[in-house]
Amino acid sequence: MLNLMIPKAFLVSTTHLTMILIAVASIFMVFIIIAIVKMYRLKAENKKLMETNAFKDIDESYKDFTGGHLYGDH
Repeated sequence: MLNLMIPKAFLVSTTHLTMILIAVASIFMVFIIIAIVKMYRLKAENKKLMETNAFKDIDESYKDFTGGHLYGDH
């Protein structure tokens, strides 16, 4: 009697669910692969930028500013 109450339009076979799951998983895998590639590219670019002379000049001219009255060093 319960089978008569469920319309045929709402019935989905396990094959259809498997196909949908594979499609969704494939899309997410593409997004994950794109993110990993982007991460490695940004990491390489950051490494290249850190090796330039601009950051070396900043490190040499850095002065400790934490000795002021705002930091409790009276």
